[in-house]
Amino acid sequence: MANIINSRYIVRELKENPEISPVNKQVMDPNAGKKKLINRLSREDAIKGLQTEGFTRTTTSFYRYVDISDPVALRNELYEEWADLGVFGRVYLAKEGVNAQISIPEHNREAFIKILHTHEEFRDMHQKIAIEDDGKSFFKLIIKTKDQIVADGLPYGEYDITNVGNHLDAKQWNEALDEGAIVVDMRNHYESEIGRFKGAICPQSDTFKEELPEVLDDLKGKEDDKILLYCTGGIRCEKTSAYLKHHGFNDVSQLNGGIIDYARQLQQNENIDNKFVGKNFVFDERLGERISDEVISNCHQCGESSDEHVNCSNKTCNLLFIQCEECQGNNSGCCSPECIEFFQLSEEEQIARRKGKKNDSRFHNHQKVDLSKGFK
Repeated sequence: MANIINSRYIVRELKENPEISPVNKQVMDPNAGKKKLINRLSREDAIKGLQTEGFTRTTTSFYRYVDISDPVALRNELYEEWADLGVFGRVYLAKEGVNAQISIPEHNREAFIKILHTHEEFRDMHQKIAIEDDGKSFFKLIIKTKDQIVADGLPYGEYDITNVGNHLDAKQWNEALDEGAIVVDMRNHYESEIGRFKGAICPQSDTFKEELPEVLDDLKGKEDDKILLYCTGGIRCEKTSAYLKHHGFNDVSQLNGGIIDYARQLQQNENIDNKFVGKNFVFDERLGERISDEVISNCHQCGESSDEHVNCSNKTCNLLFIQCEECQGNNSGCCSPECIEFFQLSEEEQIARRKGKKNDSRFHNHQKVDLSKGFK
């Protein structure tokens, strides 16, 4: 109860001091006068509001496997607290913990950290600050409760998710790589396609729950070898290391803080070599952070060198794919001739044809498709 009182006091203090409040008055807000438990702004209006903001934002992420007795109640409490600070982002809560990627107004960052730490579950939470950040990573706040913060497809309690492997910093990670350890990329195929550690095993799965059994099969017979795991920020490696230890692997380590923290440590210490090539895919409006100058992937339409992910301009399709700048112009940002034809219809006609059809979200339609054949 003390945590709730303290956090509400801080929020009230912010409301009474408008000079540190980021509330944007440029867009008519449908949330006005309602209890702030959901943002009802359309995508278009939310982006418009973001573009008219007169302050900078910091993109950060954090996660923790921790017991949360009532995720729904905590979700509502966090939404009210964070909305008052102008926080945007995507946050998942479950009984097993929290997974958050957010954007905070820079002038409210200290207040946000103070409020966050009033919750015992989140005390001393480590923040992973974005490497490339234009302040436009998120345009509204979404907090959802889920069965798991990372879906592994396994029954709860199948293995002990707290029995994780060793955590290595960038220097220790590089040393282990140099010693010939087996490296496994615990991200999806479209993530590793644009950037990865040299020599890594890169599963070609669409989802994490597909990836776990694939990795287990790839590593069969290597239970006594040194295994290194990495992902974007570390959360998928936490589960994977516990999963592998449950299946008899004796020497499992993970990159602490993932690729994000690895790149941050490179910035802070020029004596550490960068062994990551390409871009780090991120699940926000940026779709990627450049970690090295190398471009290791190709446009899915023409085959030219490119590592720019886009979503198909046909909102009914929304396919996530790699498209070079020339193809973006020639093909109207679409993945196929059929989608170009649909995209060239009037907005009214597009809306009419989409009626009753389910639109895939930005990161959910990423299956492997040969897009080159449609433009030959």
